[in-house]
Amino acid sequence: MPVGPNCTGAAIRIRLEQGRMNQPTLRVSLGPQRYRVDRPWGELPDGCGMVTDVACDSRGHVFVLLRHDRMVDADGAAVIELAPDGSCVAAWGGQEITDAHMMAAGSDDRLFVVDRDAHQIVIFDRQGTKIGAIGNRNRPGEPFRHPCDVAVAPWGDIYVADGYGGSQVHRFAASGAWIATWGEPGAGPGQFTTPHAIWALSDGRVIVADRENNRLQVFTRDGQFVAAWSDHHKPMDIFADAVGRIYVTDQVPRLSLLSGDGALLGRCRPVLNGAHGVWGDTAGNLYLAEVSPSRVTRLVPTD
Repeated sequence: MPVGPNCTGAAIRIRLEQGRMNQPTLRVSLGPQRYRVDRPWGELPDGCGMVTDVACDSRGHVFVLLRHDRMVDADGAAVIELAPDGSCVAAWGGQEITDAHMMAAGSDDRLFVVDRDAHQIVIFDRQGTKIGAIGNRNRPGEPFRHPCDVAVAPWGDIYVADGYGGSQVHRFAASGAWIATWGEPGAGPGQFTTPHAIWALSDGRVIVADRENNRLQVFTRDGQFVAAWSDHHKPMDIFADAVGRIYVTDQVPRLSLLSGDGALLGRCRPVLNGAHGVWGDTAGNLYLAEVSPSRVTRLVPTD
């Protein structure tokens, strides 16, 4: 787990602080809640790769996932760990991840990283040590075909949106043992065209961002179709907070806040070109992973 000059430095911190001093104050709102927009946020090393997702652990640390083209790019960390104040704590994962796409943090602070073109979910502890994997690495169809996202359910199961080649959702036990698969290409109930993100709610429902069908689909934990929620233009990622509010990023670009039954509670445009990933911490801050330009934006609740 490399930590040091490649992770943090005074020059990065000074540049960020100077940028904030020169920034206008930007605010957005989701329903009645207003947020201050902080961007760029966090000490990310220069030339570190493309920001592709974020996740938070129980301590409020923010893990930033970085995408590289390992065929042509220089070696670098796949994950940067940031403290709640944005300072860089650690950098790791470059040797284990080929094509980082999305990630999720479990309630036990394990981190699940989607290694898309290696057709595998790689599992790390929060110190960055690889502790397991799901799927046979570099073996498409066993069972993944360029998976997009992973969700760790409150009841322990692991769900994978197998989006680019599979048009399916796979369900695994906490041990990683396969339980079930559902879905096929198409636009009907239970069919997908690029299931790009997935989230498991505390009430037992599983939500899938069916990107090219411009909708969210809702299922039981066993994969039975419940509902489809429209008016989401190419939804990219999903996050639900502790009280069941659902946050969805899309390619308008915008961030939508939904109630547990899918009703729209608020919308805003907090980033320039859309957020590929979204996560929140226990303090109510929201973190958005922007691919272009590559950075993290933080939304801080305010009056």
